[in-house]
Amino acid sequence: MKVGIIGSGGREHAICFSLNNSKKISKIFCFPGNAGTAKIAVNIDLDLNNFEILKKFLNKEKIDLVIIGPEKPLVDGLVDFLEKNKIKVFGPNKLCSQLEGSKIFTKKICEKFKIPTAKFGIFQNEIETKEFLKKTNYPTVIKADNLASGKGVYICHNFKEASFAVDEIFNGKFGEAKNILVEEFLDGEEMSFFIISDGNTFKTFDTAQDHKRVLEGDKGKNTGGMGCYSPSRLITNELEEKIINKIIKPTLSGLNEFHEKFKGFLYAGLMIVGNEPYLIEYNVRMGDPECQTILPKLKTDLIDIIDACCEGKLKDIKIEWLNKKSLCVVLCSKGYPDEFEKKVEIKNVKQIQNTKNDFLFHAGTKIENNKIYAIGGRVLNFVSVSDDFNIAKDNINKNLDKLNWTGGFYRKDIGYKVLK
Repeated sequence: MKVGIIGSGGREHAICFSLNNSKKISKIFCFPGNAGTAKIAVNIDLDLNNFEILKKFLNKEKIDLVIIGPEKPLVDGLVDFLEKNKIKVFGPNKLCSQLEGSKIFTKKICEKFKIPTAKFGIFQNEIETKEFLKKTNYPTVIKADNLASGKGVYICHNFKEASFAVDEIFNGKFGEAKNILVEEFLDGEEMSFFIISDGNTFKTFDTAQDHKRVLEGDKGKNTGGMGCYSPSRLITNELEEKIINKIIKPTLSGLNEFHEKFKGFLYAGLMIVGNEPYLIEYNVRMGDPECQTILPKLKTDLIDIIDACCEGKLKDIKIEWLNKKSLCVVLCSKGYPDEFEKKVEIKNVKQIQNTKNDFLFHAGTKIENNKIYAIGGRVLNFVSVSDDFNIAKDNINKNLDKLNWTGGFYRKDIGYKVLK
């Protein structure tokens, strides 16, 4: 089977790595991929906004299945386009992708189907938003309605911070903003909960705890994710049952009202308050870096699971996992999530080898003249799987020391709530 993977991040390298272990895969193409995928797949750099060019390449190379990693192509309707052209594709269609593409779309589903979430208000301009914020209780949460690569969320402790957030969003930091969301602040602990669905059946796909803030102690600006661990320390059978019955099932039922079925990964970002789950947001794909943390624990062949989803036969697949713990630390370019220097060489990468339990997944990297360069904000993902989080952390630290890259930084406290 020939497979195409859309995306260039650590998530896509982890998917590529997992698929490369399958005897059923003959060739993998990555669009555009990175320096890590270049070693195990064919990287193809073409305009992903031009669906016709992509279609011609897929047909020419007789690619059997396309897996879409990031959110933008999903929200833009790439699944609908490929399905219309009889190309097998894994991921939700354009309408279902509105669960991530518009936070307001999701909030309205929550409201209608009584899904537990923070109280919220929707505003359409700076003046009315700020008038409301003058009278609100703090802290409060302000969100850009549209896609923001995990960065369009502000936790504001006073009117000055809130006013700054409103200005940034309406001034187009995350693209054109027609609406803004103001939410009550929920005081609890976050958790990432994943399912995979074929439109008729869904199965759980592990849990994780992401560290979004750029600075240690979960401080500073939001990022795409500085690291994470899996499973979440919060998950219990009782909590999982609540998440499925109060959040996942009502959401999938809500999409049925639009005569749509969700096919793909669904990632619920949750706040757990007193052992009760509240939905913060949905992502309609695997998380990044959660994917890099979760996939190394998967025992079942990933291509069997994805293919079963595309064929509507997920119920026939048993998803099996290693009974292990996994930790991921993200190495970023200095300056991220703000301005950072691009095309900085990363030496010593070849000294770090993937083993049975330790992995290096590339993100914002490029290979040129046999040298590897950092070209993105999040650059490398160091992952270790172990019976013990402390051992995993030690293994990651050894590899970080081996790399010894002065052009980057990382959080030294990833997983601090589960480390002894």
